[in-house]
Amino acid sequence: MNIVLTGSIGTIGKPLTKQLVEAGHSVTVITSKPERQAAIEALGARAATGSFLDVDFLIKTFNGADILYLMEAWEGIGSIFDKDVDFVAAFEQIGNNYKKAVEESGVKQLVHLSSIGAHTEQGTGSLYLHHKVENILRQLADNISIKFMRPVGFYTNLYRSIDSIKTQHTILQSYGGDKKEPWVSSLDIAATIAQEMEKPFVGRTVHYLASDEVSPNEVAQMLGEAIGLPELTWTVITDEQMQQGMLAAGMNEWIAKGFVAMQAAQQSGSLYEDFYRHKPTLGNIKLAEFAKEFAQVYHNKTR
Repeated sequence: MNIVLTGSIGTIGKPLTKQLVEAGHSVTVITSKPERQAAIEALGARAATGSFLDVDFLIKTFNGADILYLMEAWEGIGSIFDKDVDFVAAFEQIGNNYKKAVEESGVKQLVHLSSIGAHTEQGTGSLYLHHKVENILRQLADNISIKFMRPVGFYTNLYRSIDSIKTQHTILQSYGGDKKEPWVSSLDIAATIAQEMEKPFVGRTVHYLASDEVSPNEVAQMLGEAIGLPELTWTVITDEQMQQGMLAAGMNEWIAKGFVAMQAAQQSGSLYEDFYRHKPTLGNIKLAEFAKEFAQVYHNKTR
């Protein structure tokens, strides 16, 4: 099959590209950075350099594809530390560009990387953006099949806490405790998407993706053991403290407020209500395995 992937070769795109090429598919990877062409071609794929904000480029690149993998790459929109970026408008533009490019190119099978929380427009903070894009894609004609992939929180999000771990021996968040929550590995996401591309596409389906269920306190314990810091803790600070800390670091105000609101939904459990109504089989990569990778990155950054 001829498969076009958006999102370049990040933590999902790279293993997904590799698996699809090894399965014998013709793969085109869209990237906004020309310098990534060599790395894409080294995986056996073709690079298409352009922006998902350029609808004419998308139409041209999508033409002839059997399956499209659509995602909203934040790096193509702007930095979360750019106070002037309107992320709501940008995501809406991307969704509409995808919709028009799909219509014009005639592709009938889509895989959309959405997110946990996309089932509702309320109470999920910045995850509302994924709900917005899902709804735009749902406006496509009924003969276009879509698999909406909704991963939970990525293990790799824990890298954001390296500085506080190093300086304060703690992970600082506005939620925490002993209640387990789902986490996911990018490798499990890539593997599941590759598998779904081989299966029939029928109508509109939703697929939640998770690898493990671990509480915040268990996360701190496992990471602490992996990095040789057994006293590592997970510390809960107030919503105001979290938001002010992000704003002081220069973060976009909409993103900061949305992040705090998302963590409030994690604390209450409302973020995962639809996930547990449609709980998937957990993937293969458990947090204990990711903790080894985390330790390598942590020690490289703290030398």
